Amino acid sequence: MDILNTFRIGSSALKAQSLRLNTISSNLANVETTSTPEGGPYKKKSVHFQSAPLSFQEELEGSLKNGVEGVKVTKITEDQTPPKKVYNPSHPDANEDGYVEMPNISVMEEMVDMMSATRSYQANVTSIKMAKRMAMKALEIGR
Repeated sequence: MDILNTFRIGSSALKAQSLRLNTISSNLANVETTSTPEGGPYKKKSVHFQSAPLSFQEELEGSLKNGVEGVKVTKITEDQTPPKKVYNPSHPDANEDGYVEMPNISVMEEMVDMMSATRSYQANVTSIKMAKRMAMKALEIGR
């Protein structure tokens, strides 16, 4: 595998983890949102990844490169579980029984996901830095 593939794989992972972090941030920001333009409470979003060829040419040469692939986001889905019902008759979005439909988001789960995404992002940055250092050392050998 050449050094450029290492950079391409790392950058595809950085893009995917960045989108994952943005989605988690959106979930955390809307943990108390009871009314959306679509109607009803905010629905938790989840990011789904899939391995992907780095480019069309590399896909054609896949057998020569031992199946080296990057990562891409295939879809962002909304949670379909019913919202939590919380009794709060003074809330403006409360129904006639005094219950408010709240987003079904666990702050703890989102924080764990955020830590995982952050560590994955950092690991990919480290792998890109290491590949850069190896390339620089290889160039120094030629001097």
